[in-house]
Amino acid sequence: MPTLNLFTNVPVDTVVASDILRDATKAVAKIIGKPESYVMILLNGGVPIEFAGTEEPAAYGELISIGGLGPSVNGKLSSTIAEILQTKLYIDSSRFYIKFYDVQRSFFGFNGSTF
Repeated sequence: MPTLNLFTNVPVDTVVASDILRDATKAVAKIIGKPESYVMILLNGGVPIEFAGTEEPAAYGELISIGGLGPSVNGKLSSTIAEILQTKLYIDSSRFYIKFYDVQRSFFGFNGSTF
């Protein structure tokens, strides 16, 4: 159930959005070690963001997972997601924050229950 919620001030067209969603899904599943069928990616483009005193291209992300996270995994995820944003939206990695949440099964709902 890894869920990556991305916000960027860059407008995102549907073709680029599809590429980002596909690439991020594959990356998150592979790095965390969970099936792609449980990975959810949300992409919010054109969101007003000011970072370091400017409105230049920037992004913020939150990744929530039941297990699978830790210092080395988080570093790989941060690097990989930053690379996707750099390649697809031209957002410099120095203008991207990502926060990681490792949650208990009972804190995440699915299919009318919790995990």
